[in-house]
Amino acid sequence: MKINHPELTDELMTLELDAIFDKDRSIIECDGGEIKQLDFTHKVVETFRFYKCQISDCVFTNMDLSEMDATDVRFVNCDFSNVDLSKASIHRVEFVNCKLLGARFLETSIGNVEFKNTVLDLASFSFDKFEKIIFTGSSLKESDFFECKLNNVVFDNCNLNDATFDQTPLKNVNMSTSSFENLIVAIEDLKGCKVSSHQAFLLSALMGLVVVD
Repeated sequence: MKINHPELTDELMTLELDAIFDKDRSIIECDGGEIKQLDFTHKVVETFRFYKCQISDCVFTNMDLSEMDATDVRFVNCDFSNVDLSKASIHRVEFVNCKLLGARFLETSIGNVEFKNTVLDLASFSFDKFEKIIFTGSSLKESDFFECKLNNVVFDNCNLNDATFDQTPLKNVNMSTSSFENLIVAIEDLKGCKVSSHQAFLLSALMGLVVVD
C-alpha cells in the first residue's frame, strides 16, 4: 500500500528553541526547518503546531500534546512515552525509531502516517480514525484499540502480541507478516482482515476451535 509521505524540502535550517517557542501564548510552532536535541518536558506549553519540518532526538515524555497539529512532519529518535495525543491531527507524518510507550490517542485523526521501527507497547487508541497507516517493524505489545475506524492499515513485521481490538473491525487491515501468540479480538471483527495461514491457525485456537487434519 502506498501512502503520501511528508513533503519536506531537501535542506532544512536548524531552528533554536527561541525561534519556535512563544512564551506569552504558550505555543510551540514550527513551520519549516529542523529541530534537534530539545527537551520540552520542562516547558509550559498549551499548543503544539508542526508543519513541514523534521524533529530529531527530542523529548516529550509525559506531556499533554492534546489537539496537536502535525502535517508534513518527520519525527526521528523522539521520545513520546506516556504522552496524551487526544484529538490531535496527524497527517503525512513519519515516526522513525521513536518511542510512544503508553501513549494515549483519543479521538485522534491520523492519515498517511508511517510508524517505522517504533515502540508503541501499551499504547491506547480510542475512537480514533485511521486512514492509510503503515506500522513497519514496530512493537505494539499490549496495545489497545477501542472503537477505532481502521481503513487501509498495514502491520508489517510488527509485534502484536497481547494487542486488543475491541469493537474495532479489521476489514481493511493487513497483519499477515506480523507476529503474535495471543490476540484479543471478536470473531465478527476479523471479517476481511488479511492474515497468514499460521495466524489463522493461532486465531482459531484462541477462539476455541479444534483444528483436525
